[in-house]
Amino acid sequence: MSNPQQLRYSKEHEWLSPAENGVATVGITEFAANALGDVVYAQLPEVGSTVAAGETCGELESTKSVSDLYSPVGGQITEINQDVVDDPSLVNSAPFEDGWLFRVRVTDEPDDLLSAAEYTAQNAG
Repeated sequence: MSNPQQLRYSKEHEWLSPAENGVATVGITEFAANALGDVVYAQLPEVGSTVAAGETCGELESTKSVSDLYSPVGGQITEINQDVVDDPSLVNSAPFEDGWLFRVRVTDEPDDLLSAAEYTAQNAG
């Protein structure tokens, strides 16, 4: 399993892209997607809503369980991935590409986000 180097990661297994014009993309990692199993439903935050770093902002339901979705940063939701709502299996098949979950205009970025190497080390073994 390879975690893209340009991304940063939360301890809750979300990834965050570098912000472009203040907006970053959020998804869950391949590690989390594999742990969840087949994702069958995605409840994403509403466009225009405000999220806080580390707080629940939605959920992913798989054939095994329901897992909370956390925002790795604080800010305002600018877009959700409607393709994932329509076809939640994208989270499993392409967690770092087509399976992204939402975009957020970042207003608060905690300093405890992990690099790819730190995230990989946290989940090794």
